[in-house]
Amino acid sequence: MSDERYRIEVGVETRYLAEQSDPEQNRYAFAYTITISNHGELSAQLLSRHWLITDGDGKVQEVRGAGVIGEQPVIAPGAQHTYTSGTLLGTKVGSMQGSYQMLAEDGKRFDAAIAPFRLAVPGALH
Repeated sequence: MSDERYRIEVGVETRYLAEQSDPEQNRYAFAYTITISNHGELSAQLLSRHWLITDGDGKVQEVRGAGVIGEQPVIAPGAQHTYTSGTLLGTKVGSMQGSYQMLAEDGKRFDAAIAPFRLAVPGALH
């Protein structure tokens, strides 16, 4: 969105959770830490999330829900909100992308895009 009042940036860090995975059962667990930064001019509340999770076979799982990890944080201009969550894949490699539905303090609803990011077991990609 080009309007300077509504500028949300989403950063992602991922990690493979070997201790929660079972490769023999095609179960690969990943954690992702999200940092949502408000570079806009208005406070904005995260109302809901929409994820598209794609495994290495191209199977897509769609996830929608209120807030993130049970919270609907209000993020002031210049502030950040960070949380960690996780997902399971049936393959060693996959990706996630999506958006957060936001509500600015002036009543405007807008989407904050989450660019695609990769989930991969270490050594799975060359």
